[in-house]
Amino acid sequence: MTLSRPASPAVPASLFAFPLVYGGLVVLAGVLGTKLADCGTWPLIGRMTVESGIFAFLLLVVLSSAVSELHGIATAQRMVRFGFVPLILSMALIRLVIDVVPPAPVWPHQAEFALILGQGSRMQFAGLISYGLSQTLNVLVLDRLARRGMGRVLVIRAWLASLVSQIVDTVIFITISFWGVAGADGHPLPLGTMMGSQIVAKVTLSTLLVPVLVWLAVKLGYALDREA
Repeated sequence: MTLSRPASPAVPASLFAFPLVYGGLVVLAGVLGTKLADCGTWPLIGRMTVESGIFAFLLLVVLSSAVSELHGIATAQRMVRFGFVPLILSMALIRLVIDVVPPAPVWPHQAEFALILGQGSRMQFAGLISYGLSQTLNVLVLDRLARRGMGRVLVIRAWLASLVSQIVDTVIFITISFWGVAGADGHPLPLGTMMGSQIVAKVTLSTLLVPVLVWLAVKLGYALDREA
């Protein structure tokens, strides 16, 4: 007598693809954040410096918003919570490779590796806190706005939700990542200026990119699910 396995519930293609990309971007955001990017001089603001993880974070906002729109707030929140798994694993592996695994005698770059990725692990810890709060907030705001009569106006909801979540992310992330870190001149980094620059950059990019990218991601999700 052979036992038949119960049929597994079908997983929509978008719910398979989007979380895969999401998990990779969660890890990448902390690593990219080790580089401070020069965004030039802006009117009324001056020199703008941002951490490069902003670009991965914007895509996290896009994907969590798209999943919330396609599959509901509960599914999006579950994806955000599962995002902690690759983030915590990457933090642990970075510390293991830096602190436990010895470098090969022919490889002279251990100090540089530890400097960049060691700071990256601190930023990933900052990302652990800011990620959980800001991404959950993004999904909640998107859903609450839909319940308050803005269900058909996806681009406006995506824009407002991304603004709120990214301001929260910036304040938490920069404070934890760069508190007490010295700049090239030996003085502590100007956290207030960095926060202001980051918030302005995120508001600008959110206004220009996030609503359109969320709309495109939702359209792509529908297309993937139809073809599956």
